[in-house]
Amino acid sequence: MRDPDAPRLPSRDDRRLPLRDGPRSPSSPGFWRSPLRGPRFTSVLGLVLLAGITVLFVTGLVSYAAYNPGLSPVNDKTPDKGLLGFYLFAWPTNPHWLYRLNQGVHVTLGITLIPVLLAKLWSVIPRLFALPPVRSLAHALERISLLLLVGGALFEFVTGVLNVQLDYVFPGSFYPLHFYGAWVFFAAFVAHALLKMPTALRNLRHLRQERNDLVSPRPAEPTVSRRGALWLVGGGSLLLFATTVGQNFDGPLRRTALLAPHGGGDPGSGPNGFQINKTAAYAGIGTAETGEDAWRLVLTGTAGTVRLSRAQLAGLPLHSSALPIACVEGWSTSDQWWRGVRLRDLAALVGYDDDPPDVFVESLQRRGAFRSAALRANQVADPRSLLALYVNGEELSPDHGYPARIIVPAAPGVLNTKWVARMTFGDL
Repeated sequence: MRDPDAPRLPSRDDRRLPLRDGPRSPSSPGFWRSPLRGPRFTSVLGLVLLAGITVLFVTGLVSYAAYNPGLSPVNDKTPDKGLLGFYLFAWPTNPHWLYRLNQGVHVTLGITLIPVLLAKLWSVIPRLFALPPVRSLAHALERISLLLLVGGALFEFVTGVLNVQLDYVFPGSFYPLHFYGAWVFFAAFVAHALLKMPTALRNLRHLRQERNDLVSPRPAEPTVSRRGALWLVGGGSLLLFATTVGQNFDGPLRRTALLAPHGGGDPGSGPNGFQINKTAAYAGIGTAETGEDAWRLVLTGTAGTVRLSRAQLAGLPLHSSALPIACVEGWSTSDQWWRGVRLRDLAALVGYDDDPPDVFVESLQRRGAFRSAALRANQVADPRSLLALYVNGEELSPDHGYPARIIVPAAPGVLNTKWVARMTFGDL
């Protein structure tokens, strides 16, 4: 019995046709001669993407919600989102590894799916050149969804990879571009999936390869079976997974994350020897601003303003929390042991004894999208939320936010503001 995954061999009549008489236009079916293309091959890739991209979309929306964009204009990088923000909710603090898991899945899965996406686009490329461009209303809808799908997929994956690599070469801010692009892409993806799902399932059920416009009428000699091509795509995805997933862990496994910007570098040893995003030098923070005589924490609330030196902060009741740092780029640390003053206790110093409100936090950092950030009342009230002075039994290093930094369970790394200078408590 013939292997159903084996490409169709050219017939005797096909081989009699001289190559110089073959079609030269990409719109001609015979122009695309790979024997690998076919509905069953495309359907397998499509179903993998159906599951994977759905997870990417959901985890992307969850990541956006974690920034609490409805809390304050400071956190909202997409002020014109309108109805697209219907799902937003108060981001929880439990479990404390929630954002670490969500963003690790989002980034690692996105990179892992790149070979599948490229193979899928390659498998359907003849349809992009098919003539006539529109044969019916249903065909017009399919063509529009296909164009939006291809364009949206390339845009989302390219901007996502550039963001992970910290290469902001695209115009504008990553957050609104990726957010709006995701909605356009996913709308086209859903429309295309609804149109093609019956055909995809039928192609997978049939043992015989069906003929359609993807199958070349004059295929070239096969060099690999369709099954071998799928193994090649899967192997590429597995390789990308292996060289990315380590960024979510500390220890030797992090060194395998060759594609992650924080995967191969050595952050040093000792209590402060774990990953960072921005260094003190990058943020323009020097000892002239963080020295004992120069730095003061300014707290503002209903009871007025309080100024505290670092020595005065260290003299307040101190508490400890074991929490990770997780960034939007997908990298994270394991739990670090932080020690400092609870945010709820700082709120009590300026008039909020029983029910701490939201807080607006400002850094010594002079530039950058997140030099200031807002935290919700539930984050302030959590007893694990600290203005940290120490980590792993030692003072914070300059790169980790000395003289003081925010650490909140389950919050994105950029909301754990470093080099804190001012905290304003009140409803935002």
